[in-house]
Amino acid sequence: QVQLVESGGGSVQAGDSLRLSCAASGRTFSTYAMGWFRQAPGKEREFVASFSWRGGTIYYADSVKGRFTISRDDAKNTAYLQMNSLKPEDTAVYYCAARRFGMGGAGPYDQWGQGTQVTVSS
Repeated sequence: QVQLVESGGGSVQAGDSLRLSCAASGRTFSTYAMGWFRQAPGKEREFVASFSWRGGTIYYADSVKGRFTISRDDAKNTAYLQMNSLKPEDTAVYYCAARRFGMGGAGPYDQWGQGTQVTVSS
């Protein structure tokens, strides 16, 4: 199992950018599919982006396509979510998730981070 710690959240203006990081413990990070999810107040958690454990298959929610980019650095045991052209509707707590030998997409995932808050004001 890996333990996940997100960072990089903050408060920004509409149109700004942020890069979220998800640092994973352990030596088997490269065997994990990684996903990013978000949950806004009063709403259900929703899928944002993911890549499969081999990194060959990447998925994005329609709401973030063209603005967000998911990536990973296996040497650093870290996954990233680059968020550009942020909108107020992107405001949420963002979570990273992992599943060993997973295919990504909306899941399932076994490990979750604690979340990092992203607030976008207009």
